Amino acid sequence: MNHLPKTDLFIPEGKEVATLGAGCFWCIEAVFQRLMGVEQVVSGYSGGFVEDPDYRDICNGTTGHAEVSQITYDPNQVSFESLLEVFWATHDPTTLNRQGADVGPQYRSAIFYHSDNQRDIATSIKNELNEKKVFPRPIVTEISEFSNFYPAESYHQDYYNKNGYQPYCQFVVKPKVDKLKKYFSDRLIEDYR
Repeated sequence: MNHLPKTDLFIPEGKEVATLGAGCFWCIEAVFQRLMGVEQVVSGYSGGFVEDPDYRDICNGTTGHAEVSQITYDPNQVSFESLLEVFWATHDPTTLNRQGADVGPQYRSAIFYHSDNQRDIATSIKNELNEKKVFPRPIVTEISEFSNFYPAESYHQDYYNKNGYQPYCQFVVKPKVDKLKKYFSDRLIEDYR
């Protein structure tokens, strides 16, 4: 097994952090930026064995990283359980190393937990969803201890909000945002309802 480099994690007092991978980070970022209680969403790379990778490194699929969003949130406004409910509802957690046409280990469904509590919650919900057969196939979401996070290049940050007119955003990101609005409208920041 490859050694995973460690990066520091700053968590503001009274806040918590979730690190989630669900395919392209532009999709994850766009979904979670719209939720009440979420204070910051940073796209980046997590879970790999190469230090300080860049987008070109990630795209070759050999660094071990997943495209993720690191989400800083106020647990008094939104729970980790609630974030995971949105997470599992807005991507396909049953496809190994892919989301739609995006294929490779960098697009895997992943939860990089920051505490035993997050691990236990994620595992419990995943097991419950599988037992109830909520999805037509078993969930393959990886649940791994957080080891590293490297922010993506600046042009990847806030991507959908800045580039929503582009074809990829219209055909891949927008349907996920629309699904969020349909099923979780009561959880959205007013500007995004």
